[in-house]
Amino acid sequence: MSSAVGHHHSHKEEHFEQSDAVRDIVIGMSDGLTVPFALAAGLSSAVSSNAIIVTAGFAEIIAGSIAMGLGGYLAGKTEIEHYDSELAREYREIKTHYETERREVKEIFGNYGLSPESQEVIMNEMEKDPDKWVEFMMRFELGLDKPDIRRARQSARNIGLAYIIGGIVPLSAYIITDTPEKGLVISAIITVICLMFFGYFKSKVTGQQPIKGALNTTMIGLLAAAAAYFFAKLLS
Repeated sequence: MSSAVGHHHSHKEEHFEQSDAVRDIVIGMSDGLTVPFALAAGLSSAVSSNAIIVTAGFAEIIAGSIAMGLGGYLAGKTEIEHYDSELAREYREIKTHYETERREVKEIFGNYGLSPESQEVIMNEMEKDPDKWVEFMMRFELGLDKPDIRRARQSARNIGLAYIIGGIVPLSAYIITDTPEKGLVISAIITVICLMFFGYFKSKVTGQQPIKGALNTTMIGLLAAAAAYFFAKLLS
């Protein structure tokens, strides 16, 4: 029985890690496809050299991937710090507000339909182990699960790499063409295709309508690029 429970638990952990990784890739990819594409489109109307666009594009990809990766890392670190501060507060409160904390646990069990007698029995058992008591309060009163320390680093890596891969797509067109005009046309075609695929996949994973998601993602990318293009044309 215990091995079955252990097996089920490890499967759940794997599922959560996969969904977290997918979320990171979605965040990195959507910005990676959109921002360098908009930058390259803007530069296409302002400069006459593909080399300038490629150089600026790669500089943006490097800066963007570091900024996005660090953002993901700091978000993970903040989550851990928040959990730790709440954990310390719960440990204090089971000493300083002993009766209140006991009552809160009983209320939680009451919400699940347990009788006052059963609540008292469970509470008496639970308070023998302060660690388990606090862990119970963290999960069922505050809705907080202990964050994985490795998660922040994994998140930074996933987001950063996804951003780089996404960013190379629109820039590749300027490497294989000789004028910004040709580059922009091919870049727009391959980026739109990638945005459609990506938007479809993203919506499928997050349980939204895939076709609608694909169109929404593509429209956002095209709007950003068009705005950059016309703004740069205006200035030049």
